[in-house]
Amino acid sequence: MPAEPHSTASYSEEVIPFLAGDGRALHLIRIRGDPAPNKGPVVLVHGAGVRSNIFRAPVRQTLVDALVADGYDVWLENWRASIDVEPSEWTLDQAAVLDHPAAIRTVVRESGHDTVKAIIHCQGSCSFAMAAVSGLLPEVDVIVTNAVSLHPVVPHAAAVKLKLAVPPVARLTPYLDPQWAFRAPTLTARLLTLLVRAFHHECANLVCRWSSFTYGVGFPVLWRHENLNSETHDWLQQEFAKVPLTFFHQMSECVRAGHLVPVEGFQALPEDLAVREPETDARFVFLAGEQNRCFLSESQRHSFEHLERFRPGYHTLHLVPGYGHLDMFMGQDASRDVFPLILAELDKPV
Repeated sequence: MPAEPHSTASYSEEVIPFLAGDGRALHLIRIRGDPAPNKGPVVLVHGAGVRSNIFRAPVRQTLVDALVADGYDVWLENWRASIDVEPSEWTLDQAAVLDHPAAIRTVVRESGHDTVKAIIHCQGSCSFAMAAVSGLLPEVDVIVTNAVSLHPVVPHAAAVKLKLAVPPVARLTPYLDPQWAFRAPTLTARLLTLLVRAFHHECANLVCRWSSFTYGVGFPVLWRHENLNSETHDWLQQEFAKVPLTFFHQMSECVRAGHLVPVEGFQALPEDLAVREPETDARFVFLAGEQNRCFLSESQRHSFEHLERFRPGYHTLHLVPGYGHLDMFMGQDASRDVFPLILAELDKPV
């Protein structure tokens, strides 16, 4: 199948720096169409070891295109997990307390709007949801969360891998980096790349195979190959880089507990944040690909059911057949199968 062309949508981009609560330099990318947006701001939050560019794969229409066409003022947040900022051994707690509240305050100040909507993915979703239910994001009124939020559930083999593999690997390296497919700077990097080559044969793209090795158990883990056009499959080689083992340590604790677990003792994050009544009036829209092998769709079902206990009929859940993890945004037909769901939920009266 020939690759689909890049989007030809017309819009302006502006990079807006901001400082996290600990002084870390982060940034937002503001994207506006022509004519100017007639709706308020919506923030897109990426996952671990990638960057906000993940929402702009080389497909016919990206999510950014769809939002701009629908009249939104679009903001892409590059938080501390982004490969476009200085690497660090981050945790979800740091992002929840230090990054996302500062980003949202920046959007409110720069846009002149009092409220913000958000589309959040994977570990951007977990950390953003932590902040929201802890009362740290009062400006956010609608949250569309993909893949996982408050209750991470992974395949059994992935849970075993987290428990048994993370501690010894963390003694050898502070990071995993799919870019080692091209440049393996240490003996550990070379040995792990040999391991990826030995056990992953699902395609010829070694970064694709490295991403599966990094984020779970599967062939592949983060998408269904049939949902990606060939150009996107090539493009993603530059979109995955360093992710710290500190994150995997925390996720192992969360998977074992069945819900998000703060690990750094921030007073702003209650220990039972995924059990107690949420300190937010935001309406949550839970999305999950039915064939997600990174986080099972039960993750989002559990979080939906949890929030429904406190406000029945307020939140929504959409399980999308035929989709996995990141192909919900990067898939060649996501503009047909996924984006209309997102736009319809964003456009509902608050």
